[in-house]
Amino acid sequence: MAEVSGLGRRRALGALVLLVPVVVLAACGGGRGVSDSTTVASGLHGLVPSPLPRKPRFTLVDTTGRPFSFAGRTRGKLTYLYFGYTHCPDVCPTTMADLAVALHGQPASVRRRIEVVFVTVDPRRDTPRVLRAWLDHFDRSFVGLTGSEQKIRAAEQAAGVPLAPPEKVKGMNYAVQHSALVLPYSPDDAAHVLYAQGFNAADYAHDMQRLLAFGSSGPS
Repeated sequence: MAEVSGLGRRRALGALVLLVPVVVLAACGGGRGVSDSTTVASGLHGLVPSPLPRKPRFTLVDTTGRPFSFAGRTRGKLTYLYFGYTHCPDVCPTTMADLAVALHGQPASVRRRIEVVFVTVDPRRDTPRVLRAWLDHFDRSFVGLTGSEQKIRAAEQAAGVPLAPPEKVKGMNYAVQHSALVLPYSPDDAAHVLYAQGFNAADYAHDMQRLLAFGSSGPS
C-alpha cells in the first residue's frame, strides 16, 4: 500500500469491515483495498469508524498457557488489539515497534492503564515460546495470544476485522495475509478511532491520553 502524508493519508487508508465492504489485508508488505469513507477524528490522528466498534468478547490462550478473556482481562484500560504473526517481514514488527515507542513516551501513570494485545494468525509457527520471545523485543508487557485456527478466526470475526482466505501452506516458509488494522478500545469499551497501515508512533502517542479520557460518561 503506497504511503501518502498528512490529512490525505488518513482519509485514504483502509476502513473497518463493519464500516464498508472493503478488505484491508497485509502480507509481506502488500495491502489490498483502500477507502475514503472514514473520517479523521476531531483532535485525534486516527480514523473514525461508524458505528463505533465495541470491544469483542473472546477467550484465547496467553503465552503462559493460561486462558485469557479479552474483554474481562482488559476491563477499564485503553487496549490496542492487533492480529498478525511473528514471521511477518514488515507490517507486524513495524506496528509493534511503533506502539512500543508511543507507549514508552508516556508517563508511568498512563502506561499502567494501557494494554497491547497481539493475536497470532499463524498458530502453527507461533508457539507460546516463539510469540513471547518476539513480543519481548518490543515490550515485555505486551500480551500474546494464540489458540486453534478456528478460535482465532472467531476472535477476528468478533472484532469485525477482515478475514483472509484460509492459507494452503507447505513446509514452514510461507506468508500469511491478515488485517493491518489496529483497534484501540477505550475504557468505555468502544473503539473511537482505528489505525491502518501507514500510521506511526507519533500518531499513536498523540492519541493515547485522549483515548484514555473516554470513559462511561465520555471524554473529559
